[in-house]
Amino acid sequence: METATKFTLGKALLSGKFDLLDSDVLTRCSVLRRAVLGSLFLSASLALSGCGKEVVKAKVNRDESVPVQVAKVDIIELDRSIAVVGTLMARTEALIAAQVEGQLEKTLVDFGHRVTKGQEIALIDTLSYEALVRQSAANLAKARASALNGEQSLRRVQELQTSKISSASELDSAVAAAQQAAAEVESIQAADAIARLNLERSRVKAPFDGTVSERIATAGDYLKIASPLYRIVDDSELKYVIQAAESHAAQVRLGQLIRFTVDAWPGETFQGKVFLISPSVNTTTRSFNLGALVPNPDRRLKANTFARGELILEQSVLTPVVPLECIISFAGVTKVFTVADGASRGKEVILGRVRDGKQEIIEGLKGGELVVTSGQTKLYEGAKVRLQPATPAETGTNSSTALPSLRSSSRKSAVHAFLGSTAWLPTSRLGFRGS
Repeated sequence: METATKFTLGKALLSGKFDLLDSDVLTRCSVLRRAVLGSLFLSASLALSGCGKEVVKAKVNRDESVPVQVAKVDIIELDRSIAVVGTLMARTEALIAAQVEGQLEKTLVDFGHRVTKGQEIALIDTLSYEALVRQSAANLAKARASALNGEQSLRRVQELQTSKISSASELDSAVAAAQQAAAEVESIQAADAIARLNLERSRVKAPFDGTVSERIATAGDYLKIASPLYRIVDDSELKYVIQAAESHAAQVRLGQLIRFTVDAWPGETFQGKVFLISPSVNTTTRSFNLGALVPNPDRRLKANTFARGELILEQSVLTPVVPLECIISFAGVTKVFTVADGASRGKEVILGRVRDGKQEIIEGLKGGELVVTSGQTKLYEGAKVRLQPATPAETGTNSSTALPSLRSSSRKSAVHAFLGSTAWLPTSRLGFRGS
């Protein structure tokens, strides 16, 4: 093909304006197209032939041993445990409420204050209740005087009765008056006791040693009986409330150790011991509640704090551990491949927790076995294996990914052969990407 024709064809391809081509050029392009198509067909045949060889080669390689890397199953001492989350609650907590009615005179403590058992923390209309106590005392004195007078009258009537001076009806009246006076004394004594009790209750006191977590009422408030005043918690001991799955019910016992951490003290571990176990399982969550008693003498831990931890079921148990990469999980089955006598064997395992980059194996492996850590995707039961060093072996280029490059290279070479030197013409306009 002449140089002018090549130049005209190239200009048309670059600009996309094929109206620049005359009939002679178009005729020559038709001839060129048939030649290029023939070359492309030949190149594709050669590429497919080469691909076929790769497939045959891959089929042959399937019968060879599979290169794998292995690691030894280690046996170390671990605590058998389950992960838990829960809330640190105050073991003792009380909502202090008014036991008498009246105006709140004064609050003596506020939230955050430490209180001791019996310490006064609020006063409720104490002047009124002191006055009621004085009134009841006076009434009691009056009743006792009346009762004493009745007893003296009864003795005089009885003396006159022995002398036959007093009648029987007078004696009966004297006995009744004395009994009535004695009953009046007992009634007023009860009223006096209530008045004194109300006076004591008007001086609100802390029921136990603890800390005020909330002050609800303010001086000047008028309080009814049972109106809340304070919330007090004993934070010297906390209760770590958690839940465990019902599958662990047979393994959980009183006195077991619980270790946990809180966000307020990162990097520090606290502990407690199980002292409460719920007798029933929640039908919604299929779990049951546990309570661990946590000493807190320095009050570093706060009530109602969220905590993450682990419940130690057994301590210092010899446990197999393996690298994480050897675990295979698919369709609900968890297994590993072991190597023995140059062949692979799949084993189902029961997993524990991950510790320091190692997977704890509860059941399924023994110490000293070799587990495959790399190359598992090519393994099957009884496959022959070839142990490789730690550095993974480089794999060859896949024939399916090499085929498009081969086809592209063949097509480009064929076109260049028919067009001659085409360095001036960008191959991207002919549909090629790379060499």
